[in-house]
Amino acid sequence: MTFREVTVVQVKEVLRRWLRGQGERTAARAAGVDRKTARRYIAAGIEVGLERNGDESQLSDEVVGQVCQAVRPCRPDGHHGAAWTALVGEEDRIKGWVADGLTVTKVHVLLGRRGVEVPYRTLSRFAVERCGAGRAKLTVRVVDPPPGQELQVDFGRMGLVPAGEHKKVCYALIFTACWSRHCYVHLCFSQTTEGTIAGFEEAWEYFGAVFPVVIPDNMSSVVARADAVNPQFNDVFFEYAQSRGFEIDACRVRHPKDKPKVERTVPYVRNNFFAGEVFADLADAQRRAVAWCSGTAGMRVHGTTLWRPLEAYRAIEAPLLLPLPVAAFDVPIWASPKVHRDFHCEVARSLYSVPYTLVGRRLRARADTKTVRFYSAGQLVKLHPRVAPGARSTDPADFPPGKDIYAMRDVDQLRRKAAEAGEAIGELAASLLSHRLPWTKMRQVYRLLGLVAKWGPVRVEAACARALEIGVIDVGLVGRIIENAKEKASTDKKSPSNVVAGRFARDPDEFSPKKVAAK
Repeated sequence: MTFREVTVVQVKEVLRRWLRGQGERTAARAAGVDRKTARRYIAAGIEVGLERNGDESQLSDEVVGQVCQAVRPCRPDGHHGAAWTALVGEEDRIKGWVADGLTVTKVHVLLGRRGVEVPYRTLSRFAVERCGAGRAKLTVRVVDPPPGQELQVDFGRMGLVPAGEHKKVCYALIFTACWSRHCYVHLCFSQTTEGTIAGFEEAWEYFGAVFPVVIPDNMSSVVARADAVNPQFNDVFFEYAQSRGFEIDACRVRHPKDKPKVERTVPYVRNNFFAGEVFADLADAQRRAVAWCSGTAGMRVHGTTLWRPLEAYRAIEAPLLLPLPVAAFDVPIWASPKVHRDFHCEVARSLYSVPYTLVGRRLRARADTKTVRFYSAGQLVKLHPRVAPGARSTDPADFPPGKDIYAMRDVDQLRRKAAEAGEAIGELAASLLSHRLPWTKMRQVYRLLGLVAKWGPVRVEAACARALEIGVIDVGLVGRIIENAKEKASTDKKSPSNVVAGRFARDPDEFSPKKVAAK
């Protein structure tokens, strides 16, 4: 059985809406998760002490982490579950039923007779995605929403605009109010999430308010994974929508009829505003686009509504919208870094340490202009201040016990550790570390501590005292002193005291250097 991991932002959205009094179905739809999934997270939130009083300050990182930890779906073999796998085996038969005109409800009944029991929602998604069900061939005009409700958004390719010595392809992010048809055009050279958010910020400033519902195209800067029923939104843009208070109702893939107002606006902008014009640069084109939106496009009599869009917007729609945001949005970076063997993760070309127990795992990281947060299974595991690209933020507590001294070049702590083993040992280590570049001598001190672990502090203390006595600060000498003492003790132990000298044996003093020289 497979599953799609619910992100921290989605969990927070479910809980935030539930705290505000919304039901499970509404919260699930807004967060892009299944209603049963939302129910499990809400139940877990109640267990950890959330109170449904509208106070969103309860949703701290710790509380959200506890909720995520309590809800542990397990689908180890991929994206879809066992029900989807069962439907794959019946795919040809389902396609035949759909081709014969059977409804998904009837297909669900027929599968049940064959012993294939699957949820209706899963069958509906399977039939739409893989069997051609639900593809309408007729165009049905949908009634316009009430004033001040929906804003449709789409990207359109305009043409070439000067950018320095060369020209670049210019795109237009077009915003069209569904009721008044008033529009705004944001020109750009790329379609990144940051650029899309910048376009939205300009649009809110132009409209003087925020629309409560945004219907975007299936653009990658907004939608991370497209789905006809349950799309997964980009975490960065989803968080931006939360901060501005609007809902996202993404269109289906290759379904331009889901956003017909802005679809008709795209060629209008291209043909009426952009075509045949000569622009100095992108800034010049943007200034003229704003003037065109307020003048030509805003004051024309719309062919469908028979109103001037700008006048209709100002008179009826603008007072019904949400207020403008007070502070600028700090665009975060969401990433999924892997914890390397050095206990660090890379986020935005900077390194940040995390607890050594997470080595090998892939975390979720959120970086804004001030902080970087790391999440594991929805739980906050590390918080760092944001550092510049190429820099590093390391917490010694993240290293395994004993590894932080060498990693952080903590000479003072290494000196204290040697002094704890013995007075002479500490004095020898202090002499080694008194070098102009003390970290270059750290390995020799580690070798000295290794001798303590091998021979015990008593022998090493005596050897260090002997080395200090003769004035030689050398760990190798300490090791040799210990080895020689061991060999001498072994020799004395093996030599018997009752050995009778040979008849013609000479006195050992005869071989001393002085006597040999005298001869």
